[in-house]
Amino acid sequence: MLSGRRLDLLDPSPFDIEIEDIARGLARVARWNGQTSGNHAFSVAEHSVVVTDLFAKLNPKSTQAERLTALLHDAAEYVIGDMISPFKHALGLDYKTFEARLEEAVHIRYGLPPKMPAGLKKKIKQCDLYCAWFEATQIAGFDPVEADKFFVPPPRDIKVKIDPLPVVEAEKLFLDRFAQLNNC
Repeated sequence: MLSGRRLDLLDPSPFDIEIEDIARGLARVARWNGQTSGNHAFSVAEHSVVVTDLFAKLNPKSTQAERLTALLHDAAEYVIGDMISPFKHALGLDYKTFEARLEEAVHIRYGLPPKMPAGLKKKIKQCDLYCAWFEATQIAGFDPVEADKFFVPPPRDIKVKIDPLPVVEAEKLFLDRFAQLNNC
């Protein structure tokens, strides 16, 4: 990693994880494999902030730790990239185990439960799917009817503007949100 840390991908240690590495990596990982409109790819870093905003809006009594968990829901992708769900399923359990180890190390590093509680995971996944719907309809070429078939349409009163940022701005956005939620 640019921080100088050397992360063992098969046995990741929380001591080798730095938020700056996560932010840098996620800001450079494109959602939709970069197949989106606009001058910039929509990064996983920016996606993570949008998911956190949706989570906070839909769960106003959530704790800072729960919102931090939402922000870090795709943190493992800073080293393994963003793969579409059907491909993850095709790779099988070993991939899921690999991803889960990274996620657990990230959670431990930032004082969160290693395994996300099932109820929280479900709420974050719902927000993740809502975000995917907004991404699909605003930057990935889906019309709303088509998006409704593949993604979970958000409640009609929820509005999100997907505006892909340059890499440096996406990285800063992620780090700023992390600092806000981690009381840095």
